[in-house]
Amino acid sequence: MLPVPSIGSLLAQPRLLRGIAVAGGGFLVAQWALADVFHVPGGGLGLLAVGGGIWWLSRPAKAPAFQSPASVQGWLKRCDAVLDQFDALEELAGTAASRDQRQRALDQVVERSGPLTVAVVGSEGVALPESKSLQQALSGRHALNLCVGHPLPSVSDSWAWPLTIQQQDALLFILPLPLRAADLLRLQEVPLRQPAWLAVNRAELEGDWDAAHQALLAQLPDRWHQRLLVWDGSPDQLRSLLLPIRQLLQQPNLGLDLTRQRLLEALHRDWQAELESLRRQRFRGLLQRSQWLVAGAVVASPLPSTDLLAVAVGNGLMLSEMGSIWGCRWTPDVLQVAAKHLAAAALAQGVVEWSGQALLGLAKLEGGSWMAAGMMQGLSAAYLTRVVGVSMADWMALNAGVAKPDLELLKQQAPLLVAKASEQERLNWQGFLQQAGRWMQGQASAKTA
Repeated sequence: MLPVPSIGSLLAQPRLLRGIAVAGGGFLVAQWALADVFHVPGGGLGLLAVGGGIWWLSRPAKAPAFQSPASVQGWLKRCDAVLDQFDALEELAGTAASRDQRQRALDQVVERSGPLTVAVVGSEGVALPESKSLQQALSGRHALNLCVGHPLPSVSDSWAWPLTIQQQDALLFILPLPLRAADLLRLQEVPLRQPAWLAVNRAELEGDWDAAHQALLAQLPDRWHQRLLVWDGSPDQLRSLLLPIRQLLQQPNLGLDLTRQRLLEALHRDWQAELESLRRQRFRGLLQRSQWLVAGAVVASPLPSTDLLAVAVGNGLMLSEMGSIWGCRWTPDVLQVAAKHLAAAALAQGVVEWSGQALLGLAKLEGGSWMAAGMMQGLSAAYLTRVVGVSMADWMALNAGVAKPDLELLKQQAPLLVAKASEQERLNWQGFLQQAGRWMQGQASAKTA
């Protein structure tokens, strides 16, 4: 129980009393001024309440975060859901289903059994302990499989670890002294959830070990400071040196469970990336079709402004199909409101003005009358559809699997989403113009027919 300060102890601290008196006096003066001079209801208390409300409403909202499962069954459920999404997308695209191959990869991870496996690997030119000495140093009550890998090259196009090493239950990486750039790059690629240790042979170092040790710690990321094993080069020290790995091997069931979770997480991550790539391919065809439908509607419309059609992506069929692509089973009203938020942000950032000016510049170069006002307006609307559509796709990708999206959060995120999409599409401006040229030729052919 915390002690309650007595009045006597407070009186004994004049500096504290002066601070309290100044703060209290300031509050009373502010209260009087606000209530009697400026006629603010409630005076300072009202101001505090209003200020608190403003602070509460202006707090940065949190984006929906992916909640990692904490069990094999949880990851298995997530992976099954991704397989279902692959099936739905392939059915939507009318392509052959490819679930069997992915299902086999999933079953292979789930059915993984013991004994635990330990990989020992070193960089090119690093001498590894003998396999027999390692086996003796790691032996215990439970069986284990020791995998001594080939030397890792110091020059490579990729620093990712071989899949066979990533699948091991534990990793021991023997480092050279001094460290090389290749070793540091490879350390960055060690899976975070894989139990791994580093080892250095101080007997191979010529010079002051303390200085070399401090330099080594300064180079290594913090993750490895407590997982660095210093070996004197003798086989007799190996058993005591490898005690942390041996302790892991004493709980084989736990070790296997953690490895399954890690491999399922990696599988889920790879599948999500593949799924998103397929979604984007499907979306690009939908976007190109929709943007020219919107452009045609603007050209045919007697209204002089694209503002009323700014929510070009609000086309019901397009939004509905986007929802199917990303597996977002939201109501049409939710999709319409989301599209309006993104379109408003795009208009505020001058997407229409920028595209109009760029098209006017091209019109001057062409010198012809092909850029009539209505046609240019249609192209600007098509480009706006493109930017808003990409923004919508990014938002759906972030909220895939969310039962009810946070539209207020979208309102805050909309400027950033639109800015990213706008920059991306500006880089692809030439591709848009090529599509625009084909569309305009089609329009001209339709008029002459």
